[in-house]
Amino acid sequence: MQTATHKHDSVNCPQIFAGKRVMVVGLGKTGLSVVRFLQQRGVQFAVADSRVHPPGLKDMQEDFPDVPIFLGEFDPQVFASIDTLVVSPGIAISTPVIAACAQRGAEIIGDVEIFARCVQKPVIAITGSNGKSTVTTLVAEMVRQSDRRVAAGANLGIPALDLLEQDPDIYVLELSSFQLETTHSLNASASTILNLSEDHMDRYDTIKEYVAAKAKIFAGNGTIVSNDDDPLVSALVKSQAKNRKVLHFKLATPQSKTEFGIRRVADQDWLAHADEEILPVAAMQIKGQHNVANALAALALGVAMELPLHAMQNALQQFPGLPHRSQWILEKDGVNWYNDSKGTNVGASLAAIAGIPANKLIVILGGLGKEQDFTPLRAPLQQRARHVLLIGKDAPLIAKTLGDTIPQSFVQDLDEAIHQARQLAQSGDAVLLSPACASFDMFSGYEQRGEIFMQRVKVLLA
Repeated sequence: MQTATHKHDSVNCPQIFAGKRVMVVGLGKTGLSVVRFLQQRGVQFAVADSRVHPPGLKDMQEDFPDVPIFLGEFDPQVFASIDTLVVSPGIAISTPVIAACAQRGAEIIGDVEIFARCVQKPVIAITGSNGKSTVTTLVAEMVRQSDRRVAAGANLGIPALDLLEQDPDIYVLELSSFQLETTHSLNASASTILNLSEDHMDRYDTIKEYVAAKAKIFAGNGTIVSNDDDPLVSALVKSQAKNRKVLHFKLATPQSKTEFGIRRVADQDWLAHADEEILPVAAMQIKGQHNVANALAALALGVAMELPLHAMQNALQQFPGLPHRSQWILEKDGVNWYNDSKGTNVGASLAAIAGIPANKLIVILGGLGKEQDFTPLRAPLQQRARHVLLIGKDAPLIAKTLGDTIPQSFVQDLDEAIHQARQLAQSGDAVLLSPACASFDMFSGYEQRGEIFMQRVKVLLA
């Protein structure tokens, strides 16, 4: 198989900033990884963060005391002579001081762009509104099972530039739309957009802008993996795929050598590639139709990289799934409890609502809605939910959108949600925390929200 070519190598990495005045914008985990990378290569740079006490500040001051750092509201004069801004993904490039730099010709890049200019080995690149972390972790496990060294990260876990230190055989990158906005040189050997639904509408003016950011993952000449069940993805691939190899997946019977799907054999669903059955769906530990789609995407990416079939089969059977994603907690009085705190947008919650096996669901929704449209939740909840419990800042907005056709109640916190859910649920039902919202109104992140929910379920149901 011909993989994408890589024009840059690590020897040239120090030269990409030669003679440039560089500003790292935003600290935190990503910013610190950029600082380490630049310092190791003798690049002269400064750091700016609009927060007075950003995460990582203590480490920055201890490890890099000589690097100038500007904290608090961005000062345009500080940025006036900067040639290259390395912007953390959490900071919008539409921020006035950054936009002004771009307008005068300064280069605006992110850590993934630096990675792309330095990387020598093949890259598998994965984005999408939902399922990114699951597919990234699963594909990385497939590479491991193939006895090849793998480094996985970027938006998940280890920042992209720290991965370069590992010098693996294959990189597997999970990439967000924010990271892709400032990435121009990535030429992945295999890339996919798993799905597209409204997310981060507090950052993008339109869904079109959001999709355009995601589309940057298809730059270059590598193999594209297309979700043919998603009309937005399918249309995007058609527009991008001139003279490119494309592999397809869908939750239907595959018809050709380029298709992955589901084949029914003796009353059992199998993951299949063309006319070859690969693994019974029931043999996977991860459950739900969304995870079947994730498995098919991972298989297509693995085939694009010519991973051996036995390695991919082993990974699919052994992968237990990731925390906070339709994660089973316990069963009590015939009711199963699930933590899907990673359901931070409508698309993710729709997948969880469809995928959880139960007679009826008690669904806990709410948090920071990120200016999403919650209307798509209405019909599935009418069909599957016995009751909806609403929590957090945008609970009233969700209640208004769902209307009075779905029984619903407001709750103050997770403890009250658990108490009410226990009273409402009947044997054969499931209780599902899948908020369709970010968590920052009440928690430090979706992980803390999920951990507290699981802990309180175990305590209150004991």
